[in-house]
Amino acid sequence: MGEYILSCCSTADLTKEHFQERDIHYICFHYSLDGKQLSDDLGVSMPFEEFYRRMADGADTSTSQVNATEFEAYFTNFLEAGKDILHVTLSSGISGVINSAIIAKENLEAKYPDRKIYIVDSLGASSGYGLLMDKLADLRDGGMDVTALRDWALAHRLELHHWFFSTDLSFYIKGGRISKTAGMFGKLLNICPLLNMDAQGRLTSRAKVRTKHKVIREIVNRMIENANDGLDYSGKCYLSQSACVEDAKAVAALVEANFPKLSGKVEINYVGTTIGSHTGPGTVALFFWGGKRE
Repeated sequence: MGEYILSCCSTADLTKEHFQERDIHYICFHYSLDGKQLSDDLGVSMPFEEFYRRMADGADTSTSQVNATEFEAYFTNFLEAGKDILHVTLSSGISGVINSAIIAKENLEAKYPDRKIYIVDSLGASSGYGLLMDKLADLRDGGMDVTALRDWALAHRLELHHWFFSTDLSFYIKGGRISKTAGMFGKLLNICPLLNMDAQGRLTSRAKVRTKHKVIREIVNRMIENANDGLDYSGKCYLSQSACVEDAKAVAALVEANFPKLSGKVEINYVGTTIGSHTGPGTVALFFWGGKRE
C-alpha cells in the first residue's frame, strides 16, 4: 500500500468498519447536543437513531470543525512513523476545515522536511465524499504513489455527483436556510426540495418536487441523466440517510432496477452527526460517478 497514509474527516460518513477495511484513516469533527460536547465518531459515542430521535424531540445542535492543533497532533503520529500523508477534507463550500489542515501542514513541514503532506479539498460531503475516498483506496491498492493519487483526486473530484432531497423542512427553517414563510408553504404543499452540490462544493437548490413519491423518482432520474454511460453505469453507488431508511431503500431499489451493471448493491449509510445537525431527520442523498459537475 506504499509508505503513505490515506486520510479524511469523519464527515465522509462511511462506517467505522468500512474505513478500517479500506485502511482509510479519519479525524473526527465535533458537535453539541443540548450543550453537551460530543465527537462525530461515526455513531460510536451516540447511536445515530438516538441522535435523530433527540433532534426530532427538539434538542438543540451545533457543530465545530477540527482545529489546527488537533490536525497537528493527528498528522504527527503518521509523520513520526515515517509515513507521507494525503488528507482529503470536507468541501470548502460548506466548511472551513481545509484551512485548519493547511495551517497544520505548514507548521509540520519544517519539522519533517523529508515527508510529503498533501491536503486536498474534496468539494464533496457525506457518503459522496466517502465514495471518493473509497475510489482513492482502490487506486492506492493498485500501486499509485501519493503524488499521483493527489493529482488524480484533484482532476476527478468533480465527477462525483451528490443529489439530496428532504421530506422534512423543519431543520432547514430552524437553521435559516429556508425562510419561515417559504417553509410554511412548502409544508402545506408537501414540497420536497431537490438539491445537488455544484462545482464549488456548495449545496444548490435544483427543483421543488411535490410529494415524496415523485422526488424519489426524480432523484433517480438525475442519476439516469448524469451517470457515466447512462443506464450502463458500472460504478459503485452510495446513499446516505437521516432517520428515513425506508425512503433510502426505495431509492436504492429504483437505482438497482434501472442500472443492471451496477458494481454491487447500493450501499446505504447514515448522514453523520455533523451534517445531520444541519439537515435534521428526513434527508436522503444519492452519490455516483458522472460527468464533471457544474
